[in-house]
Amino acid sequence: MQTLHYLTLSVLIPPLLSVFAEPTALLYEGGAANVGMIMDWREMAGKPTVRGMPGEERWSSYYGAWSGGRRVGGGWEDKGIGRIDPIRGWVIAISWMIACTADIYYLYTLIRRPRLILDFALTLVFNHLVLTTYYSASIPTSLFFWFIMVTGSIWTVVAAEQLCVQREMTEGLVISHPRDETEEMEMGGVPHRD
Repeated sequence: MQTLHYLTLSVLIPPLLSVFAEPTALLYEGGAANVGMIMDWREMAGKPTVRGMPGEERWSSYYGAWSGGRRVGGGWEDKGIGRIDPIRGWVIAISWMIACTADIYYLYTLIRRPRLILDFALTLVFNHLVLTTYYSASIPTSLFFWFIMVTGSIWTVVAAEQLCVQREMTEGLVISHPRDETEEMEMGGVPHRD
């Protein structure tokens, strides 16, 4: 399920970001196909992902990108390079909700049991939370991020369970006929003796 979810996101996010996001800010963050667009919660929340110099205040330290002690890029106040793009966050959030809609189909066709839908859907979100926390090295603190996660989970669970229950109700109760004593046994095909 996790693989299908991330595959759906990786198909949706790059083209949508290429069309709707601000190109300079997107290029500064690594481009539309950057794995951080899926795995970093700060991208969805619209928070900066560049780090400042160690020992500076938390909010004033986001002023540029540094590599090997050299400044390789400007911060968000430098000519618009690396600034926060709120459209990018919305595109990623909408892509997440579309992927949750695709998850409904995946759960409906692969899992099939209504009582297992909740487990699979919440495991998917929990695994994403663990991975995004590990990737960004910080626990998600954005209310927007949490709102999208909770809304996507509720949407996936409710819709997939309803579809699975509806399918079970239309299939009906299957009653098998009693087996004939002359039929072969399961082990070895030995006929029944009296």
